Amino acid sequence: MFFVYMNWRQFVESYLSFSKKDRIGIFIIVVIIVIIYLLPRLFAKEESISFIEDKELYAIVDTLNIKQTKEYEKDNETGFQYETSIKNDFSKGELFQFDPNALPPEGWRKLGLNEKTIATISNYRNKGGKFYKSEDLKKIWGLPKAFYDRVEKYITISTVSDNEKPKFTPDKYVTKEKKVWDIEINTADTSALIELPGIGSKLAMRIINFRDKLGGFYSPEQIRETYGLADSTFEKIKSYLHVNVPAKKINVNTATKDELKQHPYIKWNLANAIVEYRTQHGNYKSFEDLNNILIMDEATLNKLSHYLSF
Repeated sequence: MFFVYMNWRQFVESYLSFSKKDRIGIFIIVVIIVIIYLLPRLFAKEESISFIEDKELYAIVDTLNIKQTKEYEKDNETGFQYETSIKNDFSKGELFQFDPNALPPEGWRKLGLNEKTIATISNYRNKGGKFYKSEDLKKIWGLPKAFYDRVEKYITISTVSDNEKPKFTPDKYVTKEKKVWDIEINTADTSALIELPGIGSKLAMRIINFRDKLGGFYSPEQIRETYGLADSTFEKIKSYLHVNVPAKKINVNTATKDELKQHPYIKWNLANAIVEYRTQHGNYKSFEDLNNILIMDEATLNKLSHYLSF
């Protein structure tokens, strides 16, 4: 028992006793915490509305609510009276034979029709609208069905000439003219290329830039090599393309390495080989001489035959 007591005492003295410096540090930390806690409360401004102000505010709100309620009830009452007048006015109208294509506003009023519907009929006729049969009158927006049923037997429509009748041609019978493009690709500008299906402004600019670097196209098939141009898009437009203007050529016996490597079909190592072979063996006399360059393959030589001269 004594041994346990000694161990506990040693534990307390070792871990729960503080030196003078420790106590000073703890005190400073406590003071800082208290200051941080009280500081916002020392500078906060209390904003409150007095009881009197609250009463005044509530009175204003109540007044506005009462006024809004009265206006709403007044509007509803007016609207109901208006709708009732629209519905019932024509029942007191006079019945007579009339042509809806020629009847003036006074005649519609005489029939008992309301002003709003009369204005709709006038706008319809002013814009070229015609009534070709009595049932056409039912198409007027806002015309009460009961009004039409009441005046149907009194509608007399004059004969409308064939020139005045609307002519409707179903879209499936309309023959649309197919647009045909015919584009010379070495002279076409971006506006001409944009007309092609699937070609936007970006693709048109890429085609032009590729053409300028080549010195011109020798075949429409080269447009297929344009960056970003899908094969499906090229298949749509290739039948509209042709070449009349020949591409520009580079003199292989005078061109420098830098001039040759600018061409899309000639990389730096091939440009270097062309010039070095020319330096060692003299000027080229024909394309067969280019075959002597080890890194020159047949496909590249076939393409360059349209761009190199001697």
